[in-house]
Amino acid sequence: MKYTSYTYHCVRAEVSAFIIEDGVTEYHIMLHVTNPMLSYYEQMEAVFKIYTSLLQNELHGASSIFKRFFLSDAANQTDLLLARMIEDSDCALSVVQQPPLDGTKIALWAHLLTNVKTNMLPNGLFEVKYGKYRQLWLGGCSNKAANSEYQMRLLLNDYVMQLMEENCTLEANCLRTWIFVQNVDCNYAGAVKARNEVFATQNLTEKTHYIASTGIEGRHADPKVLVMLDAYAIEGIKPDQIKYLYARTHLNPTYEYGVSFERGTAVDFEDRRQIIISGTASINNHGEIVFPGDVVRQAERMCENVEALLKEADSCFEELQYIIVYLRDTADYLIIKSFFEKSFPNIPTIITLASVCRPGWLVEMECMAVKAL
Repeated sequence: MKYTSYTYHCVRAEVSAFIIEDGVTEYHIMLHVTNPMLSYYEQMEAVFKIYTSLLQNELHGASSIFKRFFLSDAANQTDLLLARMIEDSDCALSVVQQPPLDGTKIALWAHLLTNVKTNMLPNGLFEVKYGKYRQLWLGGCSNKAANSEYQMRLLLNDYVMQLMEENCTLEANCLRTWIFVQNVDCNYAGAVKARNEVFATQNLTEKTHYIASTGIEGRHADPKVLVMLDAYAIEGIKPDQIKYLYARTHLNPTYEYGVSFERGTAVDFEDRRQIIISGTASINNHGEIVFPGDVVRQAERMCENVEALLKEADSCFEELQYIIVYLRDTADYLIIKSFFEKSFPNIPTIITLASVCRPGWLVEMECMAVKAL
């Protein structure tokens, strides 16, 4: 993995690159505004300017696949962002209120690939074609049903239909979901209930498998939207290419405490292994919170859990592409920032304000890795 950092006027860019000559190269980018005194419009324009510059110069030839914008105040910022995106609507798009904890109003995570063909499908999925594979990305899906349970149920049922239109299923093809829940302490239970019940209809059970996922606090611009969904699926993969990661020495199966997601998933392609690590916190193999009230020791145990999952896929921290860190309490930002800068100084990382699905968890992280085969 090659890591590079670029410093521009008002923006810092962190880039990871898994480079395959004459093949598909993967990039992950984190863009951070460095001057919080700028207005939201100025910060947004600076991010767009640097992203465009990267595409035209350092990452020339790469295609945008997926973007997520992290906003500090979605209700007042989303419309301006979406109006600006009309000029740059080149990939699947996710917009979520998860304030960057560096005091700025906007940050961007973007995933890019080279040597691929892309297309927005009529059903709303974003298609990425290379070789015998088709990636199918869903970004920013939502509805305004009566409560979080109904919203989650409708989101998943609609997604099942979208996949069916592409000759795919949730069970065989979906590798990753992100579920953003407004007021997660109150609304997460409804989303979990709906997910469990829809999954059961799709042959996703404790006896088969689930899907790697992050379920976390996140807000839409519209307060009536309680749940949002992003997802990633691939057509062309076979069951023997997929390995589910458990790290039973450190973690317990999620169904033991009533939820339905995989801790991690490794997928083997002809030239690489992709390792997807779900949202991971300070938990032990009995499903108990470890080190309650101590954010640093929770961060240490969280990283130990992630390391165990990576090891099960014959991977390690040096192969990470990006990290997203979620904090419940803004007061913990500086100490967690120092922890990650010391532990992972080169990996593109963002730390956001987002409560984890269990109040006792003070910090959670997700990541992806890739290794050559």
